[in-house]
Amino acid sequence: MAEKRKIVIIGTAYPFRGGGLSTYNERLARAFMQKGDDVVIHTFSLQYPNFLFPGKTQYSDGPAPKDLNIKISVNSINPFNWLKIGRKLRKYNADIVIMKFWIPFMGPCLGTIARLIKKNKHSKIISIIDNIIPHEKRVGDWALAKYFVKSVDGFVAMSESVLDDLGKFDSAKPKLFCAHPLYDNYGEIMPKEVAKLKLALYPSLNYLLFFGFIRDYKGLDLLLEAFSICVKKNKSLRLIVAGEFYTDPIPYFNIIKKYNLDDFVLMYNDFIPDEKVAEYFCASDVVVQPYKNATQSGVTQIAYHFNKPMIVTNVGGLAEIVPDNKVGYVVTPDINEIAAAILKFYEERKEEEFSKNAEIEKVKYSWDNMVDAVEKLTS
Repeated sequence: MAEKRKIVIIGTAYPFRGGGLSTYNERLARAFMQKGDDVVIHTFSLQYPNFLFPGKTQYSDGPAPKDLNIKISVNSINPFNWLKIGRKLRKYNADIVIMKFWIPFMGPCLGTIARLIKKNKHSKIISIIDNIIPHEKRVGDWALAKYFVKSVDGFVAMSESVLDDLGKFDSAKPKLFCAHPLYDNYGEIMPKEVAKLKLALYPSLNYLLFFGFIRDYKGLDLLLEAFSICVKKNKSLRLIVAGEFYTDPIPYFNIIKKYNLDDFVLMYNDFIPDEKVAEYFCASDVVVQPYKNATQSGVTQIAYHFNKPMIVTNVGGLAEIVPDNKVGYVVTPDINEIAAAILKFYEERKEEEFSKNAEIEKVKYSWDNMVDAVEKLTS
């Protein structure tokens, strides 16, 4: 039996809400625990100052996970805290320290902690990179990301495009690509009619799903414009928009008003708790991700878990994991192309075929692959 290792994950977890970051780190912890490792997560005592957080609340109102060792310890804006945590974890002497990196704002905090930990000459610092160049750019991004990159021993990029971006910051350190694993923690697949009943949807109508936090780069405006074309030809279509606005909602509601889409677009704009996610995916025929730019997306991996066909744009790494005309359609971020793909999906009755292919395709996106990728970088 392999020797039990000490693993530290530094990043978002409970009591911060589920969603991409918390869900990922908690699921990754369980993957290492299944290997027999001793895992502790150091989450934030303060993740973002409230004035920097675009949503309604950062915190979960649910119970803490009983199977995870989560310590609330890291303050993202307090250098004295970074020194304290870094020294503490240096003494802890973990075999592997994993830091999820998604925004340059976190560079000083995580980079300083990593530098202090490495003074023990034992812990390997591995970063799993969502984005190294952010979708929404700000002054100083490059310098903050560079500071973080210099503190890390190796990198796992979850899309080929991010792997390429990493090369602009460092060409020497080991780095490899491993696709975003499945989000398989949102419950079992339920019959579509049951999911529709739970959401009080009409059984006879066809529902498309746009899911997740709404930011401008995710292209909901393109989808609404495209959908206005679709409903002229197919009155049975409905679009579910399930996710909290992290941007000004007015332009989106203006599009709905402009095209008289109030009866065709269902807006669920509160945070979607984990226990409700299955209902939205299982009630829908197809998941649409009309992103204007992207690296990878956790929404894709939720869709795979529920065997859902997808329509995605050919930006970042989305096209890498959604084979065109097999699991769904890959189009450019163009209103007419998105509309044509939606109409083709229904006209050619592709749901059953794409769903079966998704069930086959998703096998390659296991958490064991991600654990193996981290281990390769530390061996």
